[in-house]
Amino acid sequence: MGGTDAILDGRTKGLPHGSGGLRLSDIGDQGWRLLAEDLPLPVAVLRASAMANNSRWMRAFLASSGAKLAPHGKTTMSPDLFAMQIADGAWGLTVATAQQMRVARQAGVQRILVANEFVGAQDIAYVLGELRTDPRLEVYCLADSLEGVRRLAAAAAAQPAGRPIGVLVELGAVGGRTGCRNPETALAVARAVSLAAPHLSLAGVEGYEGLNQGLPGGEGAFKAASLLDAVAGAAEAMDAEALFAGDEVIVSAGGSAYYDLVVERLAGLALSKPVALVLRSGCYLTHDAGLYERLFGDVRERSQRARDVPGGFQNALEVWAHVLSVPEPRRAILAAGRRDFGHDAGAPTPLKQYRPGRDEAPRDIAGAWEIVAINDQHAHMVFPDGVDIAVGDLVALGVSHPCTTFDRWRLIYLVDNDYAVTSAIQTFF
Repeated sequence: MGGTDAILDGRTKGLPHGSGGLRLSDIGDQGWRLLAEDLPLPVAVLRASAMANNSRWMRAFLASSGAKLAPHGKTTMSPDLFAMQIADGAWGLTVATAQQMRVARQAGVQRILVANEFVGAQDIAYVLGELRTDPRLEVYCLADSLEGVRRLAAAAAAQPAGRPIGVLVELGAVGGRTGCRNPETALAVARAVSLAAPHLSLAGVEGYEGLNQGLPGGEGAFKAASLLDAVAGAAEAMDAEALFAGDEVIVSAGGSAYYDLVVERLAGLALSKPVALVLRSGCYLTHDAGLYERLFGDVRERSQRARDVPGGFQNALEVWAHVLSVPEPRRAILAAGRRDFGHDAGAPTPLKQYRPGRDEAPRDIAGAWEIVAINDQHAHMVFPDGVDIAVGDLVALGVSHPCTTFDRWRLIYLVDNDYAVTSAIQTFF
């Protein structure tokens, strides 16, 4: 399981300019070191030790709760990281689209939760074809309307896969995204799925509480908990009518903001069949230096279970850039911009400074420097009086919300604690 062993050339951003025709699997043998300027900047790197730490923390949290993990692949869209997560014991992988499912399938993933509805003919035909050709494959998707169930069932009847598509009824909230807005609709959709056997099977219930993460104070957690209670109530109502088809009932929720509430509200759910509680957190593996760092603080504050797990998440994803110019006092221009990092959840945070020929290791600058403006290929950084900064210095930026930085890079390096390149991954957005 893993990515393809692609041959990289000079069109690949981040690849040293004289390294055309290099296989991805050979990158770790080149002896490259970021701090020796063996890589052209800007460049994105993943600190391997931080990812290993984050994986250990999440495994410990899951073990304490009995929940399972199907991390959302849209965060990284990296087959190599998918393989790492499956090897670490993930129950399966979550995706949001048929294209993302194709990447997961080519990486060898055998259990896929599509946290979305399938309504398009092309997408449904692809899923049915995969089920038809691979008897080991498990696929689950969502439904929140009778029309959605009708379209899915009609296509499955016209192109029989020999076994059903698993369906989870999605619960939503007024003013939110997709999902049934009330218990009556959810129960009607569940009945329709059950009646569509043998082409569909009702596998469980689902909700996405993470849309509330931007609300002020405790409002987000309150609304997230309310949605989770609705998921539990819907599962109980469907179970009372014996609508679930499998040997267990999948109950799924949990982005990267409120997974503690998912465990608190749903881990004790008692149905007539065993319950598989599946979290879908995607950002835990790399974490970040902004949005999810703050949200993890909220998790620790709310959850004794989380506080009982030693340590915590560490930021693994960094974008390194040169200081291009120091045109004014207390202002420097970095040679990286919105083409190199996301800023939908806030500007990146300057974390480290390194001057080749002077420093033995990067210096910690977190909290003292700030990105105040962003262009396509430039970032405007301000810093306090008296700071020693020069053209040619290297600066590490920690991003906020890793998803929208991963999609800027086809090639990302894995580095050790000395920033020596140990391997690399590809992404497929």
